[in-house]
Amino acid sequence: METLIPTINRLQEVFLTVGAETIQLPQIVVVGSQSSGKSSVLESLVGRDFLPRGSGIVTRRPLVLQLVNVAPLEERLKTENGNEVKQTGQNSYPGVKAEEWGTFLHCKNQIFTDFGEICHEIEAETERASGNNKGIAPEPIHLKIFSPKVLNLTLVDLPGITKVPVGDQPEDIESQVQEMILSFISNPNSLILAVSPANSDLATSDALKLAREVDTDGRRTLLVVSKLDLMDAGTDALEVLLGRVIPVRLGIIGVVNRSQHDINTHKSLEDSMKDEQAFLQRHYPSLASRAGSRYLAKTLSRLLMHHIRDCLPDLKTRVTVLSAQYQARLNSYGQPVEDHSATLLQIVTKFASDYCNTIEGTARYIQTSELCGGARICYIFHETFGRTLQSIDPLGGLTELDILTAIRNATGPRPALFVPEVSFELLVKRQIKRLEEPSLRCVELVHEELQRIIQHCSSFSTQELLRFPKLHDSIVEVVTGLLRKRLPIANEMVHNLVAIELAYINTKHPDFTDAAQVSASVNSQQVETLDGTKRWKNEMVAEEKAPAAGFGSPSKGQPINLLDTAVPVSRKLSSKEQRDCEVIQRLIKCYFLIVRKTIQDNVPKTVMHFLVNFVKEHLQSELVGQLYKQPLLQELLIESQDTAQQRTEVAQMLEALKKANNIISEIRETHLW
Repeated sequence: METLIPTINRLQEVFLTVGAETIQLPQIVVVGSQSSGKSSVLESLVGRDFLPRGSGIVTRRPLVLQLVNVAPLEERLKTENGNEVKQTGQNSYPGVKAEEWGTFLHCKNQIFTDFGEICHEIEAETERASGNNKGIAPEPIHLKIFSPKVLNLTLVDLPGITKVPVGDQPEDIESQVQEMILSFISNPNSLILAVSPANSDLATSDALKLAREVDTDGRRTLLVVSKLDLMDAGTDALEVLLGRVIPVRLGIIGVVNRSQHDINTHKSLEDSMKDEQAFLQRHYPSLASRAGSRYLAKTLSRLLMHHIRDCLPDLKTRVTVLSAQYQARLNSYGQPVEDHSATLLQIVTKFASDYCNTIEGTARYIQTSELCGGARICYIFHETFGRTLQSIDPLGGLTELDILTAIRNATGPRPALFVPEVSFELLVKRQIKRLEEPSLRCVELVHEELQRIIQHCSSFSTQELLRFPKLHDSIVEVVTGLLRKRLPIANEMVHNLVAIELAYINTKHPDFTDAAQVSASVNSQQVETLDGTKRWKNEMVAEEKAPAAGFGSPSKGQPINLLDTAVPVSRKLSSKEQRDCEVIQRLIKCYFLIVRKTIQDNVPKTVMHFLVNFVKEHLQSELVGQLYKQPLLQELLIESQDTAQQRTEVAQMLEALKKANNIISEIRETHLW
């Protein structure tokens, strides 16, 4: 059991070297109001004067105090002279020629044998971080005191609870102190040593109030009633010490502090402890054996050992879990670069492989929030582009007046007996031209997705690439340049697809069956009259229904004014004109659907061949050709400062966790239960 506290002290040293706050170690946190006697209690545990004193807030930074019991100097010297120095943790200190001494974490390899110098060093280190304006700072001072007179303990002295700012203190000094105290006592592995003076009402004790906030059932709180000798005449603290006023589960211990007169006259702590025992025997004879500074030290050591015993299994589990997490983090940072050529080729090959796998849908990291890579390209082809083409009306933007005008322009000065084919070609080309814009937009969308894949691979697939910012930027630049060079080629080929359709209107296309059907339908609408001429059926029906009309009857259609250059919009089309428009509309729709089907099929193929597949096939060779150059290797493979620093910090933390695991494993199982 005696090895538990030194073990925690060693763990604390291990984690302090890396500034780790992820492990909450067992320790005793001292809490109390200003002038409650905290400093006197701590000095009585050490048996030496070493803490700064004065008015107002004197303790302005947390002081982590480790008390280490060592053999007396004479015994240690005999051991050294006998060459029997045993490396047993903290119990042998060869080379230190002092009975008692102290060390600070911030003063490497410096030993303080004068406790007055320890006091001055605490003051200097406090002012260094907190200034000289009575402000506080959260960074702790770590002090270790070695003495044969102390018991193994780990305590944390915190600033006293204050209510009113003094001097240059900030207005929120009260809340700052309380937040600092709560940050320490909220650690479930800590014991709370609440110090409250006997000459004040326990019901108003700030220390107990804060302890109750984080330790509601009181399983971690021990109450010290200080200044028993300063109570009013005729009163005592017997009821308080017996727990009849406010019960505290871990117990209540009364102590007598040194007076200011004792401090000024440099009364020794040994004499003070003798006077303390004499006072307790006179005023509290029934409790004398369970009160006083010596009993407090033994109680704290016993409680801390039992508390460490209870916490150690969870602590070991926590260290094991953190070791695995930090090992995974260290692996993600990779090793420092030794072979620049091999590293560059490895990263480039990995990136090119991940890029192609993302397009093929075989990447290791598959997103579930949105489509990306090849799936996104497929969506562009068949959903975005396909639906856009399907939504285009074959006759959109084409009125009957436009058709009739094209027919008449195609006949020249002679009236046409049949619908001229030139008008059909003219109008259908106009409609086919409308397919070019969505086709080019399809190329643009695929190009944008290929750009997005670059960032996807950088963020998810190739974590190692993030170590080298210049290489990352260079790869992005090379791939972007390759895509930029291929985009005009893909656009030109898609433009040519539409141009090819416009170059030759194949009216003999196997699927262009409406041409023959329209011709047969037109012939079926003609009948031979008595005078041997052919007339349209619906014209004859219209004449039969029409009443007898005189010369100039409009039933035959209004004659066109030779001075007019355009057909009036409001003019009603004749039956023949109506039929001609219907014929052209049917032909345009039939041929447009053929071309649209061809474009919808060929544009994705063209984009895949000239853009997507080309980039996939030439990406790695392009990257190697642009980046694998001897003068660039050193420059490209310079790690970012953040990565190098994080790797160092994680490696140090992992090493500390391994040491901690070894330290915990040294404790025999019998110590745990």
